[in-house]
Amino acid sequence: MQPHTKNWTQVTEFVMMGFAGNHEVHLLLFTFFLTIYLFTLVENLVIILVVALDHQLRRPMYFFLTHLSCLEIWYTSVTVPKMLAGFIWVDGGKHISYAGCLSQLFIFTFLGATECFLLAAMAYDRYVAICMPLHYGALVSWGTCIRLAAACWLVGFLTPILPSYLMSQLTFCGPNVIDHFFCDAAPLLALSCSDVTWNETVDFLVSLAVLLDSSVVIVVSYGNIFWTLLHICSAAERQKAFSTCAAHLTVVSLFYGTLFFMYVRTKVTSSINFNKVVSVFYSIVTPMINPLIYSLRNKEVKGTLCRVFSLKSWKGQ
Repeated sequence: MQPHTKNWTQVTEFVMMGFAGNHEVHLLLFTFFLTIYLFTLVENLVIILVVALDHQLRRPMYFFLTHLSCLEIWYTSVTVPKMLAGFIWVDGGKHISYAGCLSQLFIFTFLGATECFLLAAMAYDRYVAICMPLHYGALVSWGTCIRLAAACWLVGFLTPILPSYLMSQLTFCGPNVIDHFFCDAAPLLALSCSDVTWNETVDFLVSLAVLLDSSVVIVVSYGNIFWTLLHICSAAERQKAFSTCAAHLTVVSLFYGTLFFMYVRTKVTSSINFNKVVSVFYSIVTPMINPLIYSLRNKEVKGTLCRVFSLKSWKGQ
């Protein structure tokens, strides 16, 4: 924290440094991230379309998967288009207003928290399906699914309210260069000339609460699932039951591993370049990988995809 002086000028916009490199490197990165972004959009839209077209997929697991696909589209769209503009310097692509920066931070945190809770809801769905199959229809009814999904979005929306409010109360007096490719909390706090101790504490506690609450549901659910699988005598039935969880468990491991590393920390001073790489993984790469994991490891989704594209090919002849 620096002492207040009369020469301070309140920052009205930020400049996102993004990734270092010359023009050729930026064009290469632009092509790379644009390809990933478009691929992510297509994949998740296909998942939504497939679930909507096939009545056999009108089940709770795919209901939550549709919500997850919608979220992934918005999640990447919050950061990637602005980052791409920065690579080619279109209309001051690296510049973002103060209000725009705080809005990006709020929406990104909201969607990230919502994804944590959606993954927890999906773990609960798998727990009931495997451990209490006779009560599945009663415990995971459509009404329950809608309420769970609504609760995930609502709690996710409430999560960044206090941290964002505290961030808006800070003074930014220069420099205004964010050493990141989007407005994340840590690089913003590093630029503030106010005391950020309270902000760091609140960010840490909120991140910890979201990650622990959702991960406890996931760990307890899968703990019961594995215990149940151990008591299934038939190896074929055990394999079939576990295969329905493998995709979700893979997605959870990828997403939570990077989030725990990034956000359950109190210090803003760390390896910036390494943080950027980790941020790219959970905010850009993971949303691209998730639909592949769910589709490649799910026979029902693969079957529906084959039927849909086979039908389109047949009609085109």
